[in-house]
Amino acid sequence: MQIVAAPARPVRATSRAWRDELRLAIRDPAQLVAALELPPQQVEPARRASAGFLLFAPRPYVARMRRGDPTDPLLRQVLPIESELLTPQGFTSDPVGDESATLTPGLLQKYNSRALLVTTGACAVHCRYCFRRHFPYSESPRSPDEWQPAIDRIAADPSIDEAILSGGDPLTLVDAHLAELACRLAEVPHLRRLRVHTRLPIMIPQRVTDELLDWLRGTRLTPVVVVHANHAQEIDEPTAAALARLVDAGIPVLNQTVLLAGVNDSTEALIDLSRRLVDLRVMPYYLHQLDRVQGAAHFEVPVSRGLELIDQMRRALPGYAVPRYVQEVAGEANKVVLA
Repeated sequence: MQIVAAPARPVRATSRAWRDELRLAIRDPAQLVAALELPPQQVEPARRASAGFLLFAPRPYVARMRRGDPTDPLLRQVLPIESELLTPQGFTSDPVGDESATLTPGLLQKYNSRALLVTTGACAVHCRYCFRRHFPYSESPRSPDEWQPAIDRIAADPSIDEAILSGGDPLTLVDAHLAELACRLAEVPHLRRLRVHTRLPIMIPQRVTDELLDWLRGTRLTPVVVVHANHAQEIDEPTAAALARLVDAGIPVLNQTVLLAGVNDSTEALIDLSRRLVDLRVMPYYLHQLDRVQGAAHFEVPVSRGLELIDQMRRALPGYAVPRYVQEVAGEANKVVLA
């Protein structure tokens, strides 16, 4: 299949470049269908399915999709389909227990020694399997000053040694805001690490700017970046270059993958992804069993199949290239390791 034609885009690592890509992202199913030369009858079902969770796909990501292929693994992650309107038993609005883990608005603690800040509801892409698609983002703080009560709560608990910036996607925020937040967290004496969970370097590689690298390395906290790629096709050359900038800056970079039906539920897809990541010095970290969120049941792969895939990966790859297969279970003291 032919890849969508697009003019060559040098990775301009500037604030304006990545913010322009967010502004120009595709939001209309008709526009996405037309760009990929898909059957026009897909438009109306997509509009119905996106009524409660809008389509949002950045153009650099869309450019990696195959024209005329409704089964493209990247397209499947972003194009709404009517299966999202089904509500099978066992699929809920809060499958991982975020509500019960909330300490103060926007501050969650599920596991010992780390706390998570839901910094924003904005993302660089609306993944159709998003476990926080129903999260009450409007209740989270917005400015560094508004985050101070949460930081004070972390400061009051010396058992917490790691702060996690999540969302949404924290890297949709400007670097000045994130730098201020990082500095305030660094003032908490018992914090040792700052972890950032983000899909931006995969979606819009221009997001890896000098300013980003500066604030990540600009405090005494050890930075760790966890990116999210589900398929090797997501990692084109500009994306590889962005990941290399992070690694070359001395920042550990890990990858999380969600096991998704029709996207990466094959041995070939998962092995190709792990090889691509390791070649780029990004460590495969977790392969997640799907969080059972309302609207995502059509992505679920049986655990038995996931176990088979991990076994086949172990036969083909060195141990360090095989992610841990895990499931998040609300109320558990840690992620459940399946394999």
